[in-house]
Order: sequence, then structure tokens, then C-alpha cells
Amino acid sequence: MTMSAKIFRFVLLLGALGCTLLATRALAQPAPVTKAEEKKYIPYRIARGDLLSIAVFGEPDLTTGRKKVENAGTIALALAGDIRVVGLTIADAQAAVENAYRDGRFLRNPQVTITVDESVPRTVSISGKINIPGRHEMPTDTVWTLKDLVIKAGGLQETARGTRVRITRTMPDGTLRVFEKDVESMLRARSNANAAEASFGLEPDDIVYVPEKII
Repeated sequence: MTMSAKIFRFVLLLGALGCTLLATRALAQPAPVTKAEEKKYIPYRIARGDLLSIAVFGEPDLTTGRKKVENAGTIALALAGDIRVVGLTIADAQAAVENAYRDGRFLRNPQVTITVDESVPRTVSISGKINIPGRHEMPTDTVWTLKDLVIKAGGLQETARGTRVRITRTMPDGTLRVFEKDVESMLRARSNANAAEASFGLEPDDIVYVPEKII
């Protein structure tokens, strides 16, 4: 074998070795998280049963601790009365209390700080044609979707009409609102699946119902 042939063969071997090392390194790297897999973090929202401390700057008589958020979604405060805070972020709840003291002309420029002393588990309920019906606990700091709930509840039954799942929600003003979403198409990876339907974000105390197929 000539010297040129030996050099050429050595270069080929080096190239093959380099490709092997690059491939091995690529396999060792974890797969990047796609946007669809990323969890969206959300601010804490007050729920029924939470215990709150309310401090009013410069007003020790109005400062109170471990006030329970009642089933009606309100807290009872001195002078201001019942203030609806369920479903609000901490910042929005502080603003609501400040507005109550200001609008009632009890304080000219109230500065309110609210802290959560104790939080209750956030749950949603699901019934109908689902494998594990009942109440399921949800995270407090990330969006929990309809798809997440259905998967945790063991998936849809064979006779489920998963294209018409109903979610009943109590709004901050106490009224009920019903949403209807298609989660089945996304779970079965159908070509017409709408990701936004299955990714519908749930809220504490939502009531989810999976109807039966009409035969």
C-alpha cells in the first residue's frame, strides 16, 4: 500500500470516529422540551377555605389574622363587611379590600397586605363516562388542563362522548357558566383535533361531566 493510500485511509478512519462521537453525544443529550410540553405557571388564586391574614398599614385595629374564606367566597372584615375574594390573585384581593375601605369612606388611602396563612387543597370533580370518577387534586402554581384531568381520571370509557365534555364553573360573582369542550379528538390524535379544546385550563371547584354517546 502506498503512502498516499495509507494517509487517505487514516483520514477516513478519523472522520468515521468523529461522526460516531458526535452521534453518541447527541444521544446522551436529553430531548428539548417543546412548547406544547411546557407548563404555564400562574399566580396563586384564593380558594374557599383558605386562611388569610389582612394587614392595614397604620391601622392595627383593622389588622387581623387567619380569616377564613367562607363558602360564599367572602371574608368578613371590620367596618368593610363581607368582601368577595375567592378566585382573585393576592394583588387583586388587596385591591378589593382597599377599594371597600376607600369607597365606604372609612379610610382615605388604605394600604392593605394579604398573606396566605394556610391553603386548602384545590380540587375539581369529574363524573359520567370516565374510568375514575370523583374529586381530583390539582396543582396551585401551574395550569391544569382538561386533558390532564381526564388522563389522571383513568381516561374515557368506551361509551364516552368525549367530544362534548361539559365544565360547570362558579364565577367570581357567584353565577354559573358552562363550557363544552372536545378532549377526545386530542387524546386519540385525530387529524381534526383542536389543541385549545383539550388544553382548556381548569379552576378549583370546576365540575366536569363526560356524557354518554348517543347510539
